[in-house]
Amino acid sequence: MTITSPSPSMSYTPGLKMAHEINEQPQVLAGLLETGRQQVAALAETIRKASPRFVLLAARGTSDHAALYAKYLIEISLGLPVGLASPSTLTSYGATPQLDGVLWLAVSQSGGSPDLVESTAAARRFGALTVAVTNSPSSPLAGAAGHHLDIQAGPETAVAATKSYTAQLLALWMLVDAWRGGNGANAAALPDWAGTVLADGSVEHVAAQYRFADRIITTGRGYSYPTAREGALKLMETSYLPAQAFSGADLLHGPFAMIDSQHPVIAVVPEGIGGTAMRPVLDRLADRGAHVCVVGDPAAAAPGGLVVPLPAGIPEELSPIVQILPLQRLALRLSVDRGNDPDAPRGLLKVTETW
Repeated sequence: MTITSPSPSMSYTPGLKMAHEINEQPQVLAGLLETGRQQVAALAETIRKASPRFVLLAARGTSDHAALYAKYLIEISLGLPVGLASPSTLTSYGATPQLDGVLWLAVSQSGGSPDLVESTAAARRFGALTVAVTNSPSSPLAGAAGHHLDIQAGPETAVAATKSYTAQLLALWMLVDAWRGGNGANAAALPDWAGTVLADGSVEHVAAQYRFADRIITTGRGYSYPTAREGALKLMETSYLPAQAFSGADLLHGPFAMIDSQHPVIAVVPEGIGGTAMRPVLDRLADRGAHVCVVGDPAAAAPGGLVVPLPAGIPEELSPIVQILPLQRLALRLSVDRGNDPDAPRGLLKVTETW
């Protein structure tokens, strides 16, 4: 969907805000790469000196998928155990865990979620090194944590988080990369890759095929599993579609019983280990006669199947930052085509207002 920046003189078009924020992402990524290095380097040095033995990630909604991405990054590249925290154990149940030697990473676009603020403050009291990753340096969460990482996504007004999500992913990657001694060079081409994906017209064809779908399954493995989950969330909150996300491994168990030729499956298949791990899943889906759309490696698509290609050569650990872009665009297109307004989905508020 091609859009121009909204202006007071323009009549309102459903989805205009979301479309604009989707298309901003190459610039947001470029800006963070350019101006975020100093804060990332300083924070990484603080973490290295603390030498945490364990990492806990606290997040909600879209930010929970960014946190899951960080879990894969830290476990794979740093060899540290990582868990997803349950904030209610600290806030509602009053647990008093021993958190000495723990890095607590709280991820939130707005930094305003009360349970994240309260649980982060509690984790800090109980001895954790606390870091808030938000789009709002003046937020309550940033104040509750000992340290703050600004994702620098700029104002986001559509209900569905788009540019703030990819900025979270990149900020977390930059932090982990600096922590392990990297210089961020592998991400230099991200803005160009993102621009290429946003200019590709394949999503329009997929949207036309899926306009009347009443259920969609998304799936991926490894680094791509968070993408599958975030893609499903975007479809649910903008198009009101029952969309369920499964890791490729889990899909082949109980959930496989609901796979048929009438309900689409979107498979996120990167180049690399995760993509290789998805090949048996794709084979089983083909045997079942499933209608599969591959997002990623065109070589993984069945003959005649739908494919949304991604640029070749993207390192697998960076691929989620690009993979989600066509799924955001698909959610936007389906919502508008179904007569909805993805900028203001019914019954939802922008609880993660940023800026």
